[in-house]
Amino acid sequence: MKLISEIFEFIIRNIYLKFLFTLFVSFIIAYLTKIIMKKILIPITRRTKTVIDDLIVRSTASIIFWIIFLLGIKIGIQYFKFETDIYNNIVNSLFVLIISVLVFKIIHNLSQQWLKEWAFKTRSTADDRLIPLIEKILKALVVILAIVFIFDSWNINIGPILATAGIAGIALALAVKESLANILGGVQLVLDKTFKVGDKVQLESGEVGVILDIGLRTTKLKTYDNEVIYIPNSYLANSKIKNYSQPDLSQRVNVEFGVEYGSDPEEVKKVVVEAIKKIDTVLEDPPPEVIFKNLSDFSLDFIARAWVKSYTEAFSTSLKMRETIYDALNKANIGIPFPTRTIFVKQSKE
Repeated sequence: MKLISEIFEFIIRNIYLKFLFTLFVSFIIAYLTKIIMKKILIPITRRTKTVIDDLIVRSTASIIFWIIFLLGIKIGIQYFKFETDIYNNIVNSLFVLIISVLVFKIIHNLSQQWLKEWAFKTRSTADDRLIPLIEKILKALVVILAIVFIFDSWNINIGPILATAGIAGIALALAVKESLANILGGVQLVLDKTFKVGDKVQLESGEVGVILDIGLRTTKLKTYDNEVIYIPNSYLANSKIKNYSQPDLSQRVNVEFGVEYGSDPEEVKKVVVEAIKKIDTVLEDPPPEVIFKNLSDFSLDFIARAWVKSYTEAFSTSLKMRETIYDALNKANIGIPFPTRTIFVKQSKE
C-alpha cells in the first residue's frame, strides 16, 4: 500500500504524468461507457415499442468514446503552467465537431426511420421528398451552429457575418416566396390528409379527376379526358375541394326523370325501384329509392337514387339506370311526356 501511495504522490507532483494519467482514466471510462451502451442499453431499447430511443442510443454509442476522451484531454490540459488557451480552443473546436457529427447521425437515422414507417405507407411523393428536405435543412442548421460555436471559442466576432447572412436570407426568402408557399401547402395537404393518390376529387374551379401524384410543389390531377392538370399546392391548401373517396368509396347515383300527368305516383315508384334493383352494380343496402320531386309544367318529376360500391362504378351505373328506367316505364305503359305548351287564342267579335 505504501508503494502505491508513493507512486500516486509522484504522479500528482509531475504534471506530465498527471496529464497522461488523466488521459488513461478518461480512456478507460470512455471504453467502459461504450461497452455498457452497446451491451446493455441497446438491447434494452430494442424491447421498447418506440424506435426513437433505439436510434439515439445506437448513434450515441458509436461516438461516445471520443466525447469522453476529449473531455479527459480538456481536463488534463489544465495541469500545465504555460498558456493553454490555444489548446483549449483546439479541444473545444474538436468537441463541437464531434457533437455535430453525433447530431448529424441522429438526424439521418431518424429521417430514414420515418421515411420507412410514414412515407412508404402513402402513395404520394410529397412525403418522400419532404423528409429528405427537412433532413437537409436540419443538417444545415447544425453546420451553422457548429461554425458559430467554433468562432466563439476562438473569440472571433461573427456579428457582421450574421448581419450579412440575415440580409441575404431575407432577400432569398422574398425571391422564393411562391415556391415556399407551395412546399408548405404540400406539407399541409399531407398532414391534413385532404386527399391521397387515387382519390376522385372536384376542384373549386369545377375540374373533376383522380389524384395522380402529390408532389412537393404541385399536385397532378388526371381528368376523365386523359388530361393531366398540374395544380400548385398553395392553391389547393386554400380552396374548397370535394372528395368523392371520403369517408369511403361508396357513392350515391341520382337519375331524374318525368312522367305524364295522370300517372299514379306510387305505381311509378314501385315500377322503377323494382327495375333498378336488378342492376348488378346497385347495392341492396342502402336500398334504392324513388322520390316524387316536383310538379313541373308538363310532367311529374321524380328522382331515382341508388348506391354503388365505388365511385368508379357511378358513371356506368347512371347510364344503365337511365336505360332501365326508360324500358320499365314503357313496359308499364307509363307515358314519358314531351315538353308541351297550351296556347289560347282569343277570337275578336268583329
